[in-house]
Amino acid sequence: MTQPSVKDVVKAIATDTNTPAETVSKMYADTWAEYSDGARVLDYLTVLVARRVRENLRNVSQGRH
Repeated sequence: MTQPSVKDVVKAIATDTNTPAETVSKMYADTWAEYSDGARVLDYLTVLVARRVRENLRNVSQGRH
């Protein structure tokens, strides 16, 4: 099973959260850097990073209402 590309993940998150792709891409890159720093196993990093970005965007959107 192949993992989705970063571009595909960013696009899906942007669509799902109604957030500009540029914003999601920046958040994804920042979160990836934070999570991968010192990580030995990167197998599930895409899933973990995507989940964290979605949670952060959800929290931001809930804070606006």
